[in-house]
Amino acid sequence: MAELAARLGSEAHLEQVIVQVQAELETLLKQRAEIVKRIGTIRQTIVGLANVFGEDTVGPELMELVDRRPQERQTGFTKTCRIVLMQAERPLTAPEVCRQIRLRNPELLARHKDPLASVTTVLNRLANYGEARFSLNEKERRTWQWVSEKGAVPEAQTSEPQ
Repeated sequence: MAELAARLGSEAHLEQVIVQVQAELETLLKQRAEIVKRIGTIRQTIVGLANVFGEDTVGPELMELVDRRPQERQTGFTKTCRIVLMQAERPLTAPEVCRQIRLRNPELLARHKDPLASVTTVLNRLANYGEARFSLNEKERRTWQWVSEKGAVPEAQTSEPQ
């Protein structure tokens, strides 16, 4: 009987610990989501300032913190994706960007094992840098559009790039 009482007491204590740990985890996850959102806002502000006033004004250290490399280090692949978006008259899907790159420079895509995945990765990075924005088209497919200098800081995006 004493053994049963001890077991019941430890099970109650275990339940109490689980409830406390779950509550703390939920609180920390909410805080993390708020911090990630705030970091995104600050990064967009920095990128917007760099776009308007120049990266030299913001400084290389700050540009590195927002994962934006100096222009002289950009690959031809990233530059080509930028140019395709800049010259597009409407938002483009990743396959459409691939087709445009193939028309301009077929060898560029030949270096990539999965060109569509590579293009999608670059487009998502451009969106993270604040240089492009993504949205869904009428078929619920993700499209990307260049953010013009006139727009300065792009609108906040509500979901993580995939």
